[in-house]
Formats: sequence, C-alpha cells, structure tokens
Amino acid sequence: MKYPKVSWGAFLSSRVGLMLALSLQSRLKEAVQLLEDYKQGSLPPGTTNQELWRAQKIKQAIIHPDTNETIFMPFRMSGYIPFGTPIVVGLLLPNQTLASTIFWQWLNQSHNACVNYANRNATKPSPTSKFIQGYLGAVVSAVSIAVGLNILIQRANHFTPATRILIQRFVPFPAVASANICNVVLMRHTELEEGIDVLDGEGNVVGSSRIAARHALLETALTRVVLPMPILVLPPIIMSLLEKTAFLRSRPRLLLPVQSLVCLAAFGLALPLAISLFPQMSEIETARLEPDIAQATSSLTVTYNKGL
Repeated sequence: MKYPKVSWGAFLSSRVGLMLALSLQSRLKEAVQLLEDYKQGSLPPGTTNQELWRAQKIKQAIIHPDTNETIFMPFRMSGYIPFGTPIVVGLLLPNQTLASTIFWQWLNQSHNACVNYANRNATKPSPTSKFIQGYLGAVVSAVSIAVGLNILIQRANHFTPATRILIQRFVPFPAVASANICNVVLMRHTELEEGIDVLDGEGNVVGSSRIAARHALLETALTRVVLPMPILVLPPIIMSLLEKTAFLRSRPRLLLPVQSLVCLAAFGLALPLAISLFPQMSEIETARLEPDIAQATSSLTVTYNKGL
C-alpha cells in the first residue's frame, strides 16, 4: 500500500500549528479554572494578583462575556491587527482601479462584519437575517462612497496628477468610517427594538433596556469612526513624505514593505486608543433608564455589555 508523500516542511508546519493551538487552548483552560477557583475561594497556594490579572486578560480576549463561547481567532480584537493590516495595506495601495477598490472595500467590510458579529452584545438572540442585512448594507455603502469619490476626483480637471494621487489615498477613510457606522447599526438593530440586559452590582439581570441598547450602539459606532482614522489617514501622510526620500526613490521595491510597516504601526496605535474610549462593560445611571427598570433595583447604576 502506497502512502502519499508529505514534505518535511508541511509536516513540521502542521505540527507547529497544532502544538500552538493546543498550547493556547491549555492556557485558556488554566486561566478559566484559576478564575473559577478564585470565585470559589479555593485558590492554589502562592497564587499572585499578577497571575489572576493575566488569567482575566486571557479569558476576556478569547471568551465572549455573554455566551461564554470561544471567539474565532481572526474575529477577536486581539487578532484584529494581524488579520486586518494586510487589508489596510490593500486599501491604501496607490493607483487603485475600479475592480481593486471594490475588492478591498468588500474584503474590509466582510472582516469588519464578522468582528462586529463575534463581539456583539449577545444577551438576546440575533437572527441571521440581521447579520446579512448589516453586511450587505456596509459593503454597498463602502463601495458606493469609495467608487463615487474616486470618480469625482478623476473628473476634477484642476488637480495635477500628483495631487490627484495624494487625494485618492484619503478616499478609504470616509468610505470605511461611514460603512462601519452602517454595519454596526444594521447588524445590531435588533438590540434597539428588544433592548439589552442590564445588571446590578451583584451581576443579577435587572431587566432589558432599549435606552442602554441605544447607548451601546452609539458608543460602538463612535469607536468604529475613531478606529480607522489613524489607520487610514496617517499612513498616506507618512508615505507621501517617505516617497520623496532618496533612499526609497532609489529602491522602489521597498515601497510596499515600508507602507506595510507604517500601516502596522498605525494599526497598533489606533486599536488600543479606540477600544479604550468606552469600557466593554459600560455603566449607566439607573434613573436614566426605563421606569420599570429603575423601580426594579436599588442600585444607583447598572452595567451592560457594550460589545466591541
């Protein structure tokens, strides 16, 4: 019996990938168990606060707070930079054609839609139709704005070729920012209709609030506007300056690697900044919510999962 030939490179890479996955899964189980031991008051001797905080960070980065399910790696916030940077580089490529503009905007909104869905408030079930509606709305708005702005720039005869190329580099930001808002609102519109769970100080569900849902969507939408700003605005400015240097003029093949590094640095700066604007578990005064919820608890404030 003949067995298929497998290269050592493929074999080793598959083994390394499997070992890495098993290692991450093992660390997650250890972190969850350590936090559970802390709740039960049975921590192993010698456990430090630093170990508890590390366990909390691991759990928050991987486990959804509402469903307690593991979030798929490319759609976690911790995976946003490595999986999103190649898309940002594609969005900012010079001399975009109509086809390339449509492709990169579609790919970007496809990734954003999956990230939004994976990190949504999941206290209430959301139908698949809402996900599809949000996805299509984001893609259509992003592509329409990007293509429309590119056509307007091309028809503007008073721009020099260099100015036109520079302006085209800033087109992705308004397209992505507006599409991100559309994506969040359409995909999570059910929350506005049905409300989201709000919790008292002891973690008990007080009720379902549409007002809290409105705050959650507003905060998430603002985050999605701030997030692409440094990513899609800073790299064009920086690259326009770097391209004039003698080093890159004599080495045009380095333009793409340098732009990739600039985009990666901008992404690494923007993501923590945008996510830190509002905590995932946001707080709101009970008096600002619906009367039935305000009467159901003595807590002055309640918390809700804003989503990321």
